[in-house]
Amino acid sequence: MNVDVMTRPAVLILLGPPGAGKGTQARMLQEKFGLVQLSTGDLLRAAVAAGTAAGQQAKAVMEAGGLVSDDIVIAIIKDRLADEDCRNGVILDGFPRTTVQAQALDALLASTGQRINAAISLQVDDTAMVDRISGRSTCAGCGEGYHDTFKPPHDDGSCRKCGSPELTRRADDKAETVAGRLDAYHAQTAPLITYYDAAGVLQSVDAMAEIDQVAGDMATVVKSVMS
Repeated sequence: MNVDVMTRPAVLILLGPPGAGKGTQARMLQEKFGLVQLSTGDLLRAAVAAGTAAGQQAKAVMEAGGLVSDDIVIAIIKDRLADEDCRNGVILDGFPRTTVQAQALDALLASTGQRINAAISLQVDDTAMVDRISGRSTCAGCGEGYHDTFKPPHDDGSCRKCGSPELTRRADDKAETVAGRLDAYHAQTAPLITYYDAAGVLQSVDAMAEIDQVAGDMATVVKSVMS
């Protein structure tokens, strides 16, 4: 792992719609800077498995069919930030989702002498994203991925890798479904964009560029906020 030297632990937030490449870019940042990606789902599962106080609260709520409160999620994040592997910093993916959560996170970080270094918004073109995601298919035989435009299978629709005639599409990759998810994301995230812009920590990256270009732009952001 090539860990760049940082003057203080980084706290980064990734904002971006489904399909924007948040997971891929987070993994690259982990490798380059020694950061730890923290997603809400993983945090909840880990806390429940570990049997922490907050994890036990979350387990009780989930078993009752309820939604885990912001207070419990914040408590779980606080516990996780204290772990040794987070000493170089973290990437929060999937939290916060609302300005109320953003304010609670700010209060938590202030109590531990930390702050948000950057909220990185992965900018996408909605029309292009619909085309990118809705054109995806996967070989049922070997799992090879295809795209109608960018990486098509054989002309007869069979897999170029194993020859299987069966390619499948995820139900939620339909064009109308993808468009709806994008609309929901923009409606949900717009207040966060305003919030972090006002706080002076918003950074935007063109997520429609090639993966390596996006990774380079992300790394530039991290270096700039940590200098």
